[in-house]
Amino acid sequence: MRYKVLFIILFSAFSLAFGQNVEKRDAVFRTNEDATQDLDSLLYLWYAKYDTLPGDDFADIDTSIVTQVSDTIIKERLDNLVSIIDMPYNDKVGAFINLYTIKRKKQMSIMLGLSDYYFPIIEASLDKYDLPLELKYMAVIESALNPRARSRAGAVGLWQFMYATGKIYGLEVNSYVDYRRDPVQASEAAAKFLKDLYAIYHDWTLVIAAYNCGPGNVNKAIRRSGGKRNFWDIYYRLPRETRGYVPAFIAANYAFAYHKEYNIIPKKIDLNVATDTIIINEFLHFEQVSNVINISLEKLRDLNPQYKKDIIPAKVRTYPLRLPINYVDDFIRYKDSIFTYKDSVYFSPERKVVAPPKYQRGNSHTANYTPPPTKDMVKIMYTVKSGDNVGYIASWYGVGVSDVSYWNNLYRNRIKAGQKLVIYKHKDIASKYVNINKMSFEAKQKMIGKTVTKTNTKTGTTTNTKTSGKYVYYTVRRGDNFWSIAKKYPGVSNEDIMKLNGITDPTSLRAGQKLKIKKK
Repeated sequence: MRYKVLFIILFSAFSLAFGQNVEKRDAVFRTNEDATQDLDSLLYLWYAKYDTLPGDDFADIDTSIVTQVSDTIIKERLDNLVSIIDMPYNDKVGAFINLYTIKRKKQMSIMLGLSDYYFPIIEASLDKYDLPLELKYMAVIESALNPRARSRAGAVGLWQFMYATGKIYGLEVNSYVDYRRDPVQASEAAAKFLKDLYAIYHDWTLVIAAYNCGPGNVNKAIRRSGGKRNFWDIYYRLPRETRGYVPAFIAANYAFAYHKEYNIIPKKIDLNVATDTIIINEFLHFEQVSNVINISLEKLRDLNPQYKKDIIPAKVRTYPLRLPINYVDDFIRYKDSIFTYKDSVYFSPERKVVAPPKYQRGNSHTANYTPPPTKDMVKIMYTVKSGDNVGYIASWYGVGVSDVSYWNNLYRNRIKAGQKLVIYKHKDIASKYVNINKMSFEAKQKMIGKTVTKTNTKTGTTTNTKTSGKYVYYTVRRGDNFWSIAKKYPGVSNEDIMKLNGITDPTSLRAGQKLKIKKK
């Protein structure tokens, strides 16, 4: 009775997941022709389109070498596989073995190389739910180990989840993120799905078939065959694509186990097996990471295929960024520079900042400032010039950076040319500062005891004549960040530059701004 109740509950859930058109299940691997097309698509992946990679001893596969193996030997090899899943041999299985080991050797070579990266991820999820590890070969049938695979029916990822089924198993899908393409998340969902299917059938071959065409079709085939529960007994009652799915699964197990016997050598794929995850808590573009720590965009995309637009939309919640382990330290060290690198180009402030109304900035011509601290203070207006930063302005008026930020409700000390800032000075001395707004940058620096010469247009540096070369001034150019500027001066760090210039916010850097740098 308990089993019957469980069956009804689970069957109802799967019916919702698959809808009424379960015959149009999302499997990429429908027929022999579709299988060939999917395998051929592997040759167009960026990491597989070159004949060789650095250190690759296997330049190309000689497809003219066809190793003929008798049916008796193939059957014996299948019997020797260590598996709790039944793997018989027949002409249907033989056709797919021929496809993998003879007709598509190049693609098989690529999949063998990809398996070094993807199989450990898949196996971890299968092991977590105590499932047979050989089920990992279902991902070979589903997507040829391509996390970006998309079927004509709209199924996506290594495990070819449809939108509704993915949602039921917790896979987030929105305009920026598609966790069906994330090997870790999708493998977790697939393991849960397979475990639920096994609770219905208690037969792994039927589970594999049901994953392809849905439990509704499998149950229909069982009923029409008089209650038989062996895949091969209900073979002709199943949808056409499912008849090829299970033989393809058996053939994949065979081809991966005996690839050497067919002169198929794994292709070295430019994927980093050793990776680590960084948790991101604000918007980040892949190009920001790529340009600052010098990692290729292709590698970032391949290790993080769930991000559809090269953007990690960490605004309300956090998201993971997977990196090769040798890049993790650089990311942590230059984190501030990464997030501020061309941030105004990739993201508008409105998309990244949600502030209470009293802290919202005005437009570029007005400042939404707070009242004066005391009745004796006089308001002085300053119009931001190109190259200015809050540290400079504070030093010219003899006030603190935090005061300027507080008075003008600045977010991260961000200012832009043309913006009006309010400064408060005591009424007895305010007259000394009213003309600062009209002075040149050099005059304002001279007023506080700092002299600047003309800028070297090639290097972007200016020499401080007053300090006899002890300091230099650097004029910020488009695309600069504190990390890239510090690299121009041996022994100087981005923190040194920010501290010397009274800058606490790394995002305040703007083109034309002048930075004081102490030579080491």
